[in-house]
Amino acid sequence: MGIRGVLPRQASFPTELQRILRTQSHMSFEALGLAPDILRALADAGYSQPTPIQAQAIPVVLSGRDVMAAAQTGTGKTASFTLPMLQTMLPHANTSTSPARHPVRALILAPTRELAAQVQENVQAYSKYVALRSTVVFGGMSIDPQIAELRKGVEILVATPGRLLDHLQNKSVNLSQVEFLVLDEADRMLDMGFMPDIRRILSHLPTKRRTLLFSATFPEEIKKLCRDFLNNPQTIEVARQNTTAETVTQLAYRVANEQKRRVLVDIVRADPTSQVLVFTNTKIGANKLVRDLERAGISATAIHSDKTQQARIQALDDFKADKVKVMVATDIAARGLDIDELPCVVNFDLPYNAEDYVHRIGRTGRAGASGKAISLVSPEEKRLLTDIEKFIKRELPLESPPLSEVGMESGRQRTRETRKESEEARVESRAALFPPVQPPVTRSITRKREIPALLLPPRQAVGNNGD
Repeated sequence: MGIRGVLPRQASFPTELQRILRTQSHMSFEALGLAPDILRALADAGYSQPTPIQAQAIPVVLSGRDVMAAAQTGTGKTASFTLPMLQTMLPHANTSTSPARHPVRALILAPTRELAAQVQENVQAYSKYVALRSTVVFGGMSIDPQIAELRKGVEILVATPGRLLDHLQNKSVNLSQVEFLVLDEADRMLDMGFMPDIRRILSHLPTKRRTLLFSATFPEEIKKLCRDFLNNPQTIEVARQNTTAETVTQLAYRVANEQKRRVLVDIVRADPTSQVLVFTNTKIGANKLVRDLERAGISATAIHSDKTQQARIQALDDFKADKVKVMVATDIAARGLDIDELPCVVNFDLPYNAEDYVHRIGRTGRAGASGKAISLVSPEEKRLLTDIEKFIKRELPLESPPLSEVGMESGRQRTRETRKESEEARVESRAALFPPVQPPVTRSITRKREIPALLLPPRQAVGNNGD
């Protein structure tokens, strides 16, 4: 959760933000009417003051209204719906071992496995002193352990749409007693084509329920869909549409494609103590970049959809545990990754979708901390940069990467060495393909011509007087 928000677009940012922060700086979670057990869990997590989205959303959810809320990434949306749900379900809390005493009362849908797992971690943290069970189900792993967990009974179920439909088909979950439906990152679900699945899931839910939609952005398409399954929702918007966190310093470096890897190595080596999350557009590119970094002596791992779920979990765990310095990810990780105090995000490739830029750099600068987002922009990506600037309504001037003299010299040395190696390899290759043709051995035979003495003119005698 963060401690800062961005105001609606009509507000004068510096003045109005300071006014709201001053007002909310005196607010506490106790003032929102949360139970002592929930407050105790929040204190354990180090949270004492609600963020703007939490301060506005929690009272509305507790009042029984449907909610459609938009806030930029990293501002605490998960707690905005989890805390009032826990508070409302407290009368159902019990320690019975009977599954019948633990029906699913809250369903949280998330678009990706990583986001679903992250939401479940937060739910567990906030409910640690409350006798309400929770679990998460998603694809990419065996369904059998999930079925066994569901049969024990859980009050809060976090799921991806596809895997939840598998459980509904297997009749391993009953949603007839759901009181809360939460759609987290609803705009992403629309982009990923999940709306037909969600409509199928809705047919298994009671019509009398509370529906909460939380997202970083709310395009017009989502607003139209909301009219179909929300009942007179309260709209909450504490972020200007398509904005990035003010705590993130955004930089754009002008870099040729063939120089990107060298510049990335210099960026990583500039601060040996910090970690870097790097985004690429392709899975092949992510794997290749990891190999290049490891050859440069930098520990790295990759996370993308071709990895098994266990491999993705392991990669994320290694990165969080500081076992690797760099994690290279595709946009599957742009949402749902919540890494404490991540100092730097690098866009090795600019995203094709400008909105993904907001979510990528939102992995840093979370919880009110400062962060840095660096984009490596090749001449071929200028159009993508223009699209991003239009989307975030902010200019990102292109700069030259601030390489140190050592870095520049080492880069020049590597270039010279590479050229020398290439030239030597070219010569060797040509020599192997076209061995030199040896000239034919020729023998020069010189014969002295002998003239018979009889044919020679007689030698004339020379007198003493020279006559």
